[in-house]
Formats: sequence, C-alpha cells, structure tokens
Amino acid sequence: MSKIALLCAVFFLPAVAFAGASQPVAPFSPQVPVSKELKKQLLGTPVYIQILKEERKLELYGKVGNQYRMLDSYNICKFSGGLGPKRRQGDFKSPEGFYSVGLSQLKPDSHYYRAINVGFPNEYDRQQGYQGDYLMIHGDCKSIGCYAMTDGYMADIYQYVEAALRNGQARVEISIYPFRMTDSNMARHRYSSDYSFWQQLQPAYAQFVQNNIPPTVSVSMGKYVVNRPLMGSSEPASSTLAFTQTK
Repeated sequence: MSKIALLCAVFFLPAVAFAGASQPVAPFSPQVPVSKELKKQLLGTPVYIQILKEERKLELYGKVGNQYRMLDSYNICKFSGGLGPKRRQGDFKSPEGFYSVGLSQLKPDSHYYRAINVGFPNEYDRQQGYQGDYLMIHGDCKSIGCYAMTDGYMADIYQYVEAALRNGQARVEISIYPFRMTDSNMARHRYSSDYSFWQQLQPAYAQFVQNNIPPTVSVSMGKYVVNRPLMGSSEPASSTLAFTQTK
C-alpha cells in the first residue's frame, strides 16, 4: 500500500515542484535550420523566438507537426548592458526572461525600420519593482537596451511573427537567456550575482531542448514557474505575462 501511495505522490507533483527541480542539460547540440523551400511553406505557422545574449543569436522556430523546428538563426547586431536582467530605467540593460507578443506590439513604421515590443516589464519584472519601457527587437543595427538586428534580418523575423499572429496564433512567446543554459555554462557563471535568477530560467531552456515545445511559464511568489509540457499540444497555452505598447 505504501508503494502505491508513493507512486501517486510522484505522479501528481505540482508544476511548482517541477519548476524547482534540477534538470541536467546536456552540452548544446544545435538544431539544423529547415530548408529554404520548407521555410517559405511555413510562413503563417505558429512561431517561437529564443534570444541568447552571450552568443548574440536570435533563433526563430516554427511549428512542424507537434514540435518546433528552427526556421533560421540570426546574428544580433547589438544589445547593451551585458549579461543580467534589466532592472531600472536608464540602466541600458537589455531584458532577460519570458515575454509574450501580440499584434498590438508590432510596429511596421518604427523609427528603427520595424520593431517588435517584447513586453517589458512583464508580471515577474513588476513584482521585482523593475522599471523600463519600449524594449524592442528592431532593425537599424543600433540600440540602447533593445535587441538590434540588420534591416534584412528584421524584415524576415517580423514577417514570420506577423503572419503567425494574423493566421490565428494568440501570442508569440519570446524566451531571452543570458547564454545557452547548459550545466557547463551555468557552472562557468556560478559566481555571478545573477546566478539565482538564471536558475529560474534554466528549466525552461532544458524543457525546449528536450521536447522542442515552447515552455509555458507563469509567475508565482516573485519567481518564474515552468509548467509541465503538454506533449502533442496544438499550440502553447497563452502566456500570463503582461505586455506594453510599441513606439
């Protein structure tokens, strides 16, 4: 009887327990982008964006079947403030964490060619008292606090995000990491003052590496909570993270 009770307890572990669990993350093995022909065919499919500061990469993923495949990987022209989350107006930091984009956050006529407002501050940021606004992914290859791309790259990214949203995707999720969150990279940065914050991000990174399904993230008691993946889900659940206006 005790064995049955133990099995039931393990099976029904809550999402919060999953979020705090240590998940070993193997050395990164990059996805290979789909062919150019398939990428063109996937315009309008649900998409997911992953940004990696240290690697200066923006990765665009599209839904193929029940998983997400890399459509393309783009070099980031510029971001500012180094590693670590944005905390206050004027600190010149580019944000880290989990953000969510809807149609109202797209700006086709931005001063910086085209722009996507990532939605800073989200619920987590507000609970920490972080401040700032108009944090973007945009073109023009120059930035203070945003993620700047070449105009050509931005045109491509914007096209796929807009097409996905107009084709029925409720929100496009954006995960922004300081680096590829493998165990070796975490160990390399273990003395950083931001280490405890990065430990909150790692489970989401690990989940995507393992399942190729964008993580579903919420905020509880001032911390990010990564929920168990719904394998075979037709689309990620809508994010509870807040968003701001574009400029």
